[in-house]
Amino acid sequence: MARLPRLYAPGIPQLVHARFLFPLSTRAPAGSRVLDTLQKWLFDGLARHGVLLHAWTLTDDGILLLATPEHDKSLSRLIQMLGRNLATTLRSGPVFSGRYRSTLLEPGAWVIPSMIWLESWVAREKGASDSELWPWSSAGFHTGAFMGYSPVLNDHADYWSSGNTPFDRQAAYKYRYTEGLSSSQLQQIAQALHGQWALGSPDFISRLNTVASRRPMPGKRGRPRIRPQQDRPQEEE
Repeated sequence: MARLPRLYAPGIPQLVHARFLFPLSTRAPAGSRVLDTLQKWLFDGLARHGVLLHAWTLTDDGILLLATPEHDKSLSRLIQMLGRNLATTLRSGPVFSGRYRSTLLEPGAWVIPSMIWLESWVAREKGASDSELWPWSSAGFHTGAFMGYSPVLNDHADYWSSGNTPFDRQAAYKYRYTEGLSSSQLQQIAQALHGQWALGSPDFISRLNTVASRRPMPGKRGRPRIRPQQDRPQEEE
């Protein structure tokens, strides 16, 4: 089966998940040092490849990003650069388990839920007791668990509009982060990522149809319905 081209639309944020073929801890004696280095490579590559980073989480088994790319090749080049650097460092063959997966997110509806999905990953999937303090994630900057700010973060307008001051924004996000996502939200995000389709309302999907690099949602299965003879327009005699 031919693989889908990357889905891209100008100015639309994307949720990205690149899985490692094997956990880093099985390929490097000090997995935490590899994550430190990987995080530095990520930060250094943002401006070079034209990526505005809204949130990130790096784990032993993958890279999760929420970002707005400046052009259609921005994110793929960033992920490729990280893969090449890891392959050189680990000296153990391929790094990623296939292509990374991504979905376009509707601003005002799915950016904040996707941030929560990404930044709570280590609690949900790895059993971490306090994902806010995960050192290879933006979670602590958004909830206020970390002091100061990260110079690489470009907070999305949805986060920025949640409060008038940094404290207000952190408090609002902390509340939603602690509340977590519904099972329906988790399922919709997982399905959109797996299928590499857009995530949003019918109006959002309709707008994407005119600007996206390919169709944003799967087409209807089966052959087009044949109209009954009586429904067809009659030719004038």
